[in-house]
Amino acid sequence: MNTAPGNWISYAMTFAILALVLAFRWKRMSRARPLKLERLWMLPALYAALCVALYAQHPPRGAGWLFCLGALLLGALLGWQRGKMMRIAVDPGSHALNQTGSPAALLFIVALVAARSGARVAVERSGWGIDPLVLTDVLMALALGLFTAMRVEMFLRGRRLLAAA
Repeated sequence: MNTAPGNWISYAMTFAILALVLAFRWKRMSRARPLKLERLWMLPALYAALCVALYAQHPPRGAGWLFCLGALLLGALLGWQRGKMMRIAVDPGSHALNQTGSPAALLFIVALVAARSGARVAVERSGWGIDPLVLTDVLMALALGLFTAMRVEMFLRGRRLLAAA
């Protein structure tokens, strides 16, 4: 296998940046942040609009739609699990919701990124001739399902916690 020296530098820089971001994120995770239930819909709505715009430019064809639907459902399952990992608490005095990041949720995202990178390398080396745009469409659907289900789970749990308080 011939690998250009530039590839190793690119991988090393990507790893260094990822490690730095994870270190900062891990440190900030222990702090509680306000959770506004009325704003949880914004990220999934913006991402859905982006997906619609990109699908309009290059719609999947044939079985590509089935792969996108499967990825959306898989993303929803993974997102629901990630949402359950997020810590949500109600302040007893103000009845405000607070969210604390979960180390398990962060490691979950790291595992997903590693799986995606591994799948990309496997597809590139396999010679299967998969269209990169189809792969991108599938990954966009996976992310949409993940963001949406995570936020829905957090919204429902936050509403239950407020009602119980």
